[in-house]
Amino acid sequence: MNLQISGHHVEVTPPLREYVEGKLKSVINHFDRVTGVNVILSVVKLKQKAEVTVHVPGRDIFVESAEDDLYAAIDGLFDKLDRQVQKHKQKLQDHHRGDKLTSHLAE
Repeated sequence: MNLQISGHHVEVTPPLREYVEGKLKSVINHFDRVTGVNVILSVVKLKQKAEVTVHVPGRDIFVESAEDDLYAAIDGLFDKLDRQVQKHKQKLQDHHRGDKLTSHLAE
């Protein structure tokens, strides 16, 4: 998996990088077919903003969150991302289950 963390008007310090990587590991435990992750941390006026794009086969999942505190924005971001990844995984499982049911009924 390719992980890229960048900051716009924010220095990505080692503790900040470790925090993002720790949050990312919990999301990847739900879905192991992640090929790449781009995380952008930025400051827009008084808001701290975090964005992530997760590359999975067949789809890119984009999530963003803005809060007053950067760590709160990262927490919100990975909560949203976790829901999106679980939703994507469920769609894949339902899609494949539907193929098996229709092929079984055709026999």
